[in-house]
Order: sequence, then C-alpha cells, then structure tokens
Amino acid sequence: MIQFLNVLQLVLYIGGLALVGQAILYAIVGNKRETNMFYQLFVVLNKPWTSVAKLISPKMVAERHIPVVAFCVVSVLYIAVTLAKIEHCVAIGMVGCK
Repeated sequence: MIQFLNVLQLVLYIGGLALVGQAILYAIVGNKRETNMFYQLFVVLNKPWTSVAKLISPKMVAERHIPVVAFCVVSVLYIAVTLAKIEHCVAIGMVGCK
C-alpha cells in the first residue's frame, strides 16, 4: 500500500512541476511559445492533466485557463494522497514508512 501511495504521489508531483514549468515558460516566451520546443514538451507532458481538467470544468471556462484548473486538481490530489499516506503510516505504526 505504501509503495502505491509513493508512486501516486510521485506522479502527481511530476505533473505539478510540469504545470509550473509550462506556466513559467508561458510568461517568459510570450507569443512565440507555439514554436518553443520546451514549451511544446510541457504541453505534451501535461496533456493528461489538462484533459481531466477540461472534462471536469464547466464549458464557460476559457481554454487558456484550463492549465490553471489542472494545476488546482493536481494540487488537491497531491494533498489528498499525502494525507492518505500519513494516515496509513500512523495506522501501521510507522513500520516501513520513511
């Protein structure tokens, strides 16, 4: 169980950092972001998160705000997994938890 929670936490952490990286490049590169190779890499990495965010958000949310919604979703899931990991470690008496 702890390994599953660790892997899930790692996937969410990587997703959150990729979304932050995309936001930083969005601000730095400006209008040339569509031709920037690293920005396109972040778009590909964040496709699963933005797809989920697009599914759960109302239609009135602008397309440019979808990555912000995705970051909020990833952040909430990361916190939930962290709390579940803490609860699991306390329940088993910290055996096997690092």
